[in-house]
Formats: sequence, C-alpha cells, structure tokens
Amino acid sequence: MKVLVTGGAGYIGATVTRMLLDAGHQVVVVDDLSRNDARQIPTGATFVRCRVHDIAEILTPTAGFDAVLHFAGLIAAGESMQHPQWHWDNNTRASLALLDAMREAGVARLVFSSTAAVYGEPAELPLTEATATNPVNTYGDTKLAVDRAIASLARAGQLGAISLRYFNVAGAHDCGDGVMIGERHDPETHLIPLALDAAMGRREKFQLFGDDYPTRDGSCIRDYIHISDLAEAHLLALGVITPGEHRIYNLGNGLGFTNFEVVQAIRDVTGRAFDVEIAPRRPGDPAALYTSSQLAQHELGWTPRRTNITDIVTDAWAFHRTFIQEKP
Repeated sequence: MKVLVTGGAGYIGATVTRMLLDAGHQVVVVDDLSRNDARQIPTGATFVRCRVHDIAEILTPTAGFDAVLHFAGLIAAGESMQHPQWHWDNNTRASLALLDAMREAGVARLVFSSTAAVYGEPAELPLTEATATNPVNTYGDTKLAVDRAIASLARAGQLGAISLRYFNVAGAHDCGDGVMIGERHDPETHLIPLALDAAMGRREKFQLFGDDYPTRDGSCIRDYIHISDLAEAHLLALGVITPGEHRIYNLGNGLGFTNFEVVQAIRDVTGRAFDVEIAPRRPGDPAALYTSSQLAQHELGWTPRRTNITDIVTDAWAFHRTFIQEKP
C-alpha cells in the first residue's frame, strides 16, 4: 500500500514507518518538526514538512494513498493543563482537517494514535475497552474528541478505522542494520529518558511528581509497553480495518510498575546513581493506569513479547548512550 504517516519523525511514528518499509509498503511521512527530529525518519520514506492542518495539500485525490496512520500531535498531559489551547489546536483541530482531507481524497483506511488518558481516573483496574471514558486532563479530552469524530464518520460509512489506545511507551527499536529508533523528544517529558539523562549527567537531578498517591510505594503506577511491540500492533491493525467500522483496542503489557520501581530499574541497568527530587503532583495525573490487552490479542493476533521493565529500560539505555550525547 501507499501509506501516509503523520508525525513520522516522532518516536512511535518513525518506528512504525520503519516497519512499514520493511514490510514492503510505500511510505510518505508528514511532520512539521516542531517537536520531532528529522534524524528519526527512516531511509526509504518520502518526507514532506507540513502541518497536519494543511494536510490537504499532500493528501489529494490524485496522490494515490491507500491508508493513513495518524501520530502527529502534542502528548504532554501536564502541558495540556497549562496550555489547553495548544492541544485543542494540534490534536483535535488538526485531526479534523485530516479527516476532511481523507474524505475529499477518497482515502477510507485510518489507524489513529489514541491514548489511555481518555479513561481518566478509573474505578476499576485493569482498564478494558469497555471502561467508561472520563479524561482528567486536556490531552485526554482532545484525543477522545477525535475518537468520537472518527466513530461518527465510520457510522456514516465514510471511513474504516482503528484507534489504538496506548499506555506508557518506552524502550528502543533495533532495526537490525545498526540503526536504532528511540525517544528524542524536544522538550522531553517522559520518565525513562529524563531519568537516563540524569544517569548520564545531562541534568543535575531527576524530578518525580508525587510520592503520596494511594499506591504500594506512593508513586504513580503505569503500564509500560515496548515500542517494538506497539509498532507491530499498528501493522496488524492496518491489515484488518473494516469499511464502516471504528474499532478500539487498548495496548499495554498488562503490568503496572510504580515510578520508584522504574527509577530503580534504571539505576540497576545503568549502574549509575542520580538524585531524585520529589515534586508536587501534576494536575491531571491519575494514581494508577494499566490495562488488559486481551481484545487486541484476540482480534488482532497481537501479543506483547517484551514485558519486563528491565528489558525495556535496557533497550532505552542502549539507544540513549549511543545516540544521546553524554555531558562532558
């Protein structure tokens, strides 16, 4: 297929792009590079620098696209509470422009990068696709709005789509030819790369937000999924899209790790000590989020294979120490 990947210079988008290319697909990457790194775009993909708001310039009726995988958007939940307008613009308004362009171009296959943040503070765990959606931050609100727009278009027969609701994505993808794809956000907001920065001396200390949650050690519990496992799910989803249907799958490894447990895994893997500063809770951060991925396993034939937090951190560390410059 000829596939359009939005946000293909990002961590997840670039990994999925590489897997699409390896599977023989033709890939066009669209990214505005406002927060992503062009070095992540895999060799073999065609790159067009463009905002998703302006995607109709690329996604035209004569361009010959068969499907779209939509990753572009802002991802920081804390930032979404401070600057909600940025997230409504980049996540929701831009996605609506993409859906309009797909309709005009006659492209009816979509895989959407959704999020576990749509569930908010759950009453029961593990989360499933039947769990009520009730976001507690603007990031989750904006993604849920797009999910609902996609569902509406599917009911109208204009689209076949699958939304994949991720939990915490981590690790690095080894492409097998000396190339690795890992987290290289600007600004970086994710726990593992920030803590690896601290281990490398790139930052004086590492901040952990909240140690008074009702969890086993007071820190947040999150479900970490390896980037390679996550990317594989996208290719499986692309192959089973049904016209007129919008399906939703949760993607996680089914295990919850506390922030303190992840920090300890980083210390163990790197063999380096670093200071941890306890900061106040961030608005909109639920105490615990982890999922069951049984539906994805049953309907997509997907199984996460890299579920140990030490293995996930080991791959992230291999990327970080090779491609992220250590502070002299």
